[in-house]
Amino acid sequence: MTDLLEPRAMGRDLVRRDGVQKVRGTATYAYETPVESPAFCHPVQATVARGRITGIDTEAAEALDGVLAVLTSENAERLASTDDAELAVLQSPDVAFRGQVVGVVVAETSELARQGADLVVVTYAEQEHDSALTVDHPGLYAPEKVNPSYDTDVVQGDVDAELAASAVVVSHTYATAMVHNNPLEPHASTALWDGSSLTLWDSTQGVHPDRKAVCTVFGLEEEQVRVVCPYVGGGFGSKGTPHANVVLVTMAARALPGRPVKLALTRQQMFSLAGYRTPTIQRMQLGADRDGRIRALTLDVVEQTSRIKEFAEQTGVPARMMYTANARRTTHRLAALDVPVPSWFRAPGECPGMFGPEVAMDELAHELGIDPIELRVRNDPERDPETGQPWSSRHLVECLREGAERFGWAGRDPRPGVRREGRWLVGTGVASSVYPTMRQAQSTADVRFEDGRYVVEIGAADLGTGAWTVLPQIAADALGVDVDDVEVRIGDTRYPIASVAGGSSGTNTWGSAIAVAAREFRGKFGTDPRDGDEASGQVDQADTDDEHATYAFGAQFVEARVDVDTGEVRVPRLLGVFACGRILNPRTARSQFIGGMTMGLSMALHENSVWDPRIGQVANHDLAEYHVTVNADVGDVQAHWLDEEDPYVNVMGAKGIGEIGIVGTAAAVSNAVWHATGVRVRELPVTLDRLLTALP
Repeated sequence: MTDLLEPRAMGRDLVRRDGVQKVRGTATYAYETPVESPAFCHPVQATVARGRITGIDTEAAEALDGVLAVLTSENAERLASTDDAELAVLQSPDVAFRGQVVGVVVAETSELARQGADLVVVTYAEQEHDSALTVDHPGLYAPEKVNPSYDTDVVQGDVDAELAASAVVVSHTYATAMVHNNPLEPHASTALWDGSSLTLWDSTQGVHPDRKAVCTVFGLEEEQVRVVCPYVGGGFGSKGTPHANVVLVTMAARALPGRPVKLALTRQQMFSLAGYRTPTIQRMQLGADRDGRIRALTLDVVEQTSRIKEFAEQTGVPARMMYTANARRTTHRLAALDVPVPSWFRAPGECPGMFGPEVAMDELAHELGIDPIELRVRNDPERDPETGQPWSSRHLVECLREGAERFGWAGRDPRPGVRREGRWLVGTGVASSVYPTMRQAQSTADVRFEDGRYVVEIGAADLGTGAWTVLPQIAADALGVDVDDVEVRIGDTRYPIASVAGGSSGTNTWGSAIAVAAREFRGKFGTDPRDGDEASGQVDQADTDDEHATYAFGAQFVEARVDVDTGEVRVPRLLGVFACGRILNPRTARSQFIGGMTMGLSMALHENSVWDPRIGQVANHDLAEYHVTVNADVGDVQAHWLDEEDPYVNVMGAKGIGEIGIVGTAAAVSNAVWHATGVRVRELPVTLDRLLTALP
């Protein structure tokens, strides 16, 4: 059991410390870094999906007045490590996917760099490519592990026997679309190489992991590289690991020693170079007794990866622990295709992985004539079904009950397609949410008394989630002082090492390190420190509780309206109730929950990176045609939470909240659309063309 901090500052609805700077435009982002006489670079991208470069004509680009350098695989520096093929930029004439970087033009202005890139002529020996994911792709294989280190397949019990003994079996295939992260701030950097050391101002979810990757690729020592990132304009996972753009801007800067170089990917380039969520095909079976007790659950997932670098989304993992079942099977199979490299996207695994199972639960409830909430309650496990461990806390049933009361679920007619208001068919749907509570490998914090204030330094990152505000609250409570007496400094590798902001683990990890350092400080110097007094604290995974299953849970409720004539779908109401441990700041927490829920609605109704397999490219690769949910797409979004005490997760008693809001939302939308129309859409997004022909 963890020795919990006494909450004084934690739990207060404090205004964001970085809010004023962001509203006024004084918060400095990576591309805006003020440097003297910057140069600018623009990538040259492959126009074939697979092949080999046979020639590059750079003469016209180099002749352009203001062009400083043109780098290709013929003249770029040889990297120290090419083990990560995504980062092995300009090291080979081979082309692995359309949009791959095959050159870069560096110039006095961004416009000249782009013009120069357009003048580079590349010829190819084009090869036949394979970029279409199918459920029976001949190249399907089982990866060794799925992200980050889960077992690829898990079988518990005799699935076939339990299915045969089931009174009702639901067996369908569900699918989620390829989607791209698309943060408001694109992937952008400013790099300066002075001949012996590199300063990289980068938009990243982790300055220390960023530095480590750059050092590995270029063969540099850590003391030669400084990464700075005080503000991030969104990432949603795409900035959690470095991509080719970071190597490219560093390479350009090293070609011009003493001259800072800037690079910001265009929106179109981000669809090729910044990661995405793989499409998934989910073959799902649920078998149950007449009373709704699940006897068998199977989820067999097919998804894609790039031929040059494997990323295996852990889509089947949440089905292993969510509900009781006498027997279960979850498997993952990948097709390695000639496509860009997929990567992290908000709630990897859990987000797509809860779509098929939660829609299948709704279908099972209908077949059995049981309310969908009641079906989930009847299959709520007392212990983690996969590991047998007790829960640190599990209040899913309470989330479902409170959500039902707040939403007005009582009296709901279970029959689909019977409620009509004018030309609108109206329905409601529910789905569960889950996300693991974790802490990353290592983080260290320093606490120092300086000029009458407590200063905390840790190389954490704030993606807009609230770290600038919440970390001082944690420090204040650990020190036993007022939060206004605490200054926190983050976003720089000059500060102690911190883990990546990912997996909803940032606050859990950094806050734990800060608490250790603060308690060490107070133990050494008491309540009357002097300037210069300092202490450090460190946490790693060895300090975590490994005797309990630690998860956050939630319930999502949706009202959907479908135009009976056009098939247009509208969602006037979206409501979530979550159990995520102690809420450290209600203002920033609500922002994260609502942001995740809205993003889940976007996944349900709008987002779809439409793949053209003929040329191996996303057809709608800009924000004019790649649609995302905006304010007008939902009338009322509410996020609520339970006052949950969990002493096992960390000293704050907090669980991650950045990702759980997106989990389950799409399934709740699909279930609500079915309840409105009687049309079951099992493939995302739920668009009018999938409804129109079946409407009454």
